[in-house]
Amino acid sequence: MTQCLIVDASRVIRRVTARILEDLKIEALEAEDGSVALDGCRHTMPDAILLDAHTPSVSAIEFLRVLRREEGGTTPVVVFCTTENDADAITAAVTAGANDFLLKPYDRESLENKLAELGLLGVDRAEHARL
Repeated sequence: MTQCLIVDASRVIRRVTARILEDLKIEALEAEDGSVALDGCRHTMPDAILLDAHTPSVSAIEFLRVLRREEGGTTPVVVFCTTENDADAITAAVTAGANDFLLKPYDRESLENKLAELGLLGVDRAEHARL
């Protein structure tokens, strides 16, 4: 089963997003800040990460830079989630290692569409890697 780490300071956003992911048959993992997220990734690297642009403790950009240097850190598909359509911030995130971005607030349809675009729905990534 695909695993997705939700990194967001808002417990409500994490829970709502987790419910959507679970409905899509994706295992949801949660972290309230970048530091907790990095610790979790060092233990178990997820297939995907939904990364809030404004994470506490470790900035989203620093999280991306550190993640991509970790063992297995190039594997997760990272979606930079932001409330602002700021081209400079999105470019900085992509340069630091984000695969794509998603504007917040997102709903089930927009999240599902983004995950499908990135090849994360209906695919067991571990099985796909073996093919």
